[in-house]
Amino acid sequence: MYRHLMGLRQLSRRTITSTARRQIDNSVKEKQKLFQEDNGMPIHLKGGSKDAVLYRATMALTVFGAGCVVYELFSAAMPKKP
Repeated sequence: MYRHLMGLRQLSRRTITSTARRQIDNSVKEKQKLFQEDNGMPIHLKGGSKDAVLYRATMALTVFGAGCVVYELFSAAMPKKP
């Protein structure tokens, strides 16, 4: 039991520190330049190919979902004849 408490104490001391292990470059200024430049692209596609894929997938799921809703509404409105 004592060994587990000491391990937990050491783990908490290791994870809660004020110094960073590796320095990360601040890329906010570069992202601001990218998203604020006027190049005729919509803002939701300025992030690159990942944004385009996510946008297209979202649109496809939206159209598919709307089609499913219309189909279910139509099938509920027109009951099957016995």
